[in-house]
Order: sequence, then C-alpha cells, then structure tokens
Amino acid sequence: MNRREKIGLFRRAAMVALLSAAAVGCQLSDVPKHLLPIPGMLVAKMRMIGVEIGSPIYVRIFKEESEVEIWKQTPNGSYALLTTYDICRWSGVLGPKIREGDRQAPEGFYTVTPAQMNPNSIAYLAFNIGYPNAFDRSLGRTGSNLMVHGACSSSGCYALTDEDAGEVFAIAREAFEGGQRAFQVHAFPFRMTAANMARHADSEHAEFWWMLKEGYDSFEATRTVPGVNVCDRRYVFNADAGGARFDANAVCPPYSVPEPTRTLVAQRSAAERLTYQNLIARMGGRAEPPPPPAIASALPPATTPAPGASGPFVVGAAPTPAPSAGAAPMPLSRPEVVAATAPVPPAPAPIAASTAVPTVSVEAPVTPAASSYYESLFTSGIWSATTSTVPPP
Repeated sequence: MNRREKIGLFRRAAMVALLSAAAVGCQLSDVPKHLLPIPGMLVAKMRMIGVEIGSPIYVRIFKEESEVEIWKQTPNGSYALLTTYDICRWSGVLGPKIREGDRQAPEGFYTVTPAQMNPNSIAYLAFNIGYPNAFDRSLGRTGSNLMVHGACSSSGCYALTDEDAGEVFAIAREAFEGGQRAFQVHAFPFRMTAANMARHADSEHAEFWWMLKEGYDSFEATRTVPGVNVCDRRYVFNADAGGARFDANAVCPPYSVPEPTRTLVAQRSAAERLTYQNLIARMGGRAEPPPPPAIASALPPATTPAPGASGPFVVGAAPTPAPSAGAAPMPLSRPEVVAATAPVPPAPAPIAASTAVPTVSVEAPVTPAASSYYESLFTSGIWSATTSTVPPP
C-alpha cells in the first residue's frame, strides 16, 4: 500500500469514527478543532463550481475591504471563487510592513507550506503567511509570526472569527492532503482596480502598489495563480528564465512570459492604463510621482513588441521609448508593463480544458522539516505543533 492509499484509508477510518460517535450521541464539539470537517454548505458549493475537496487553493487578502477570498482550482487549471470571509481585525494602516513592532499587517506575495499551519494557536487556529519573504528581506524589512488566525484580535496579523478561521484551516488542510505542497497568499492594500489606484495616487506607497498590481492583474486576466519570483529587489511574475536563477539582490536574468499569459495580461494592463489616465485627467491632472532615481536606474531595459508580434515578451533587451509629452504618466515598477503601451495582438482563442497550465512557482519549497511535519499530519491523524517550525499564535 503506497502513502496516498494509506492517507485515504486513514481519512475514511476517521470519518467512520466520527459518524459512529455521532450515532451514539457524540457531538462535533468533541472533535479536535483542527480536525473538524469542512461545513456541508461549502462542500456543496465545491460541487456546484466543479472542484474537489482536495483540489489546490489560492488566498487573496484585501485590507481596505477587510476581506479574505478562498479560491479553488478547477479541472481545467483555472481558479473559481469558493467563498469570502470578513476580516474582523487587521492592524496598522494601508501600506507594507517595514519593521518588527510597527504593528503593520504585511502586503505582498507569500507562500504557505504545511509546516506553517498551527493547530495549537493561542488565537484558535492559525497559519503563518511567511513574512518576511525574499522581497521583504532584500529591503531589510523585519518581523515574524505574521498570521491569519482566529480570536478576532490583531497585532500585525489578519484576524478572523474563530468559526471562519476554522473553516479556512479545514480547507487548507484538505488541499494539503489532496497533494498541494504549498499555497499562495497574496495580500493587497485594496482591490487593485484603476479607480482605486487613482484614488490613492498621492500615497507614499503608490510605486510599491503598482508593482503589486501587476500580480493582481495577472490573476484577474488569466484566473490562474501567477508564478512569483524576486530579483533586483522587485517582484516578477510568470517569468521563464530558462533555468537561470532568480536572486532577490541581483539583476534579473533575461526572461520571457509565455503565451497566452503575456497577451491576456497585456490587454488588461492596457485597459487599466487607459482608465487610470482618464480618471487622473478628470481629477485635474494629478498623477503618480515617478520612481525614485535609485529604483528607476535599477530597472533593466525592456523590449516593446511590434504590432501583431507573437511569441514571448523578452525582458532585458532594447530601451523603452519615453512617453509622449503631456501624457498622464502611469508609474511602472517593472518593464513588462511597458508592453501595454504598444498595440496589443488580437485576443487568443479561449484556453481549452486540455491546455496545459503553467506551473506556479513558489518561493519556498517544502523543507525536510516541513516534509516530516506534512507526513505527521495525515499518517498519525494528529496535527502536532511540536514538529512545526512556526511558533504561536
């Protein structure tokens, strides 16, 4: 019997035990909180949108709207929204976390492995989102134990009610059991629409937020979770460097963005750019400040594709032309977005269900310690925090 068969056998045995207990009057309150099943309404919703209980998940967080979205992967590789939870507490203000003790909830792109799940949290149930990531560390940002948890109280974390935290924990647990090695958590200051970007145009964090918007737009355009890497102290998305290594503190290697992702994202970026510029014009010409010189000088040049050009957009070639005089500027934190100013190729045909979906790159592979922890989750039936590298809450 292989490992997966053993896991399945354990789960079936556990379910039989739960049903047997219920038959003799035992309540679900007698079941350990970290082993509670996913509520029936959510299971029914999964069936309705055509996803399995154990299919991969993706999490988005929006500070200003105080919402956490849970997405599930469908059989064709795209993601469908399963449910949205209200955040009852998050601390700080809009903007990234900079240092330990600033009481800021993080913003950025993070990866959660089984080792980051905490069933013995003092805040009911929790998972560590993985701050600081490679991008944060490259800028000298500090902090630790930044969680999504229950107890509805926050000191730099994202807090849910205990009931909601339990559901999120159960959904993640089943995804791990289904074979997902890690899931991404993308934390945004707000929904990254052109209207919201214009509304926050004067923020000191605007340049950072435009970089976050690239990842947001990638998912909105493709409904697939973007691959995330860090180089030159910035995020890059869906980047294929042909095996070259991405180093957060080194210049980005030449890379391409595969089709149809490049075209879909470029089309959305072009539409968002136009909306943003129109909004800025109506607001009296107010515009984003240009990138600070230190950032602008670090950006590698980009190739702007010719009209009707096909194939991947390669970063790191010819210089990008300057915008025309009088045009409302739009801040660019990465050169790929410049492609949106060029004529966009015709939209590709819809992605067929049989089309292979690009592999999502996760920043942190499962370490031996995490792998050992993962093994303990489903072979012993006990989620043990003693083998986790993540401390409370």
